Amino acid sequence: MTNFHALAIDFYEKSTLDLAKSLLGCLLVKETSEGICSGYIVETEAYIGPEDRAAHSFNNRRTKRTEIMFGHSGLVYTYQMHTHTLVNVTSGGVDKPEAILIRALEPIEGIELMQQRRGLQTEKKLTNGPGKLTKALGITMQDYGLCYTKPPIYITPGILPKHISSGPRIGIGNSGEAKDYPWRFWITGNSYISK
Repeated sequence: MTNFHALAIDFYEKSTLDLAKSLLGCLLVKETSEGICSGYIVETEAYIGPEDRAAHSFNNRRTKRTEIMFGHSGLVYTYQMHTHTLVNVTSGGVDKPEAILIRALEPIEGIELMQQRRGLQTEKKLTNGPGKLTKALGITMQDYGLCYTKPPIYITPGILPKHISSGPRIGIGNSGEAKDYPWRFWITGNSYISK
């Protein structure tokens, strides 16, 4: 079993675009009664709140769902999309509703449990998408509002990416000019990214 040391809250106190890149290579860990699963974060997408038409908090929209985005950085923002739960890291600081979607992981620990949860054996496909990785790790809406600095869901130091690529975000075609912002980041050449 790995000895985990969660990143301190001050790790999250940087600009959202910088944090989206800094998260690459970090280890996302989820503890459940079934066991521990973890994976290196290999792909992220930044959402810059009020000015970003693709963000849930565009125009400072404050709803039951987006409320956590108005809190401090480093909180768990989960939401449902179709039948999937997606997981984000809040950023931007208090009353600056920004967030980073975790899009893909490279599985590290608990791979057999991930395979059971996903009902498939292919390691490459276990966590190569935002809805896949939450199911594989056992991340649910119950995690909404938790802090990434302590169990059951936390982020630890991992590996340092040699090179980071960026490009437009995925699946936001109806968001005007925001669809072209190069705010998706991934570890160049990693075979676990989503697309």
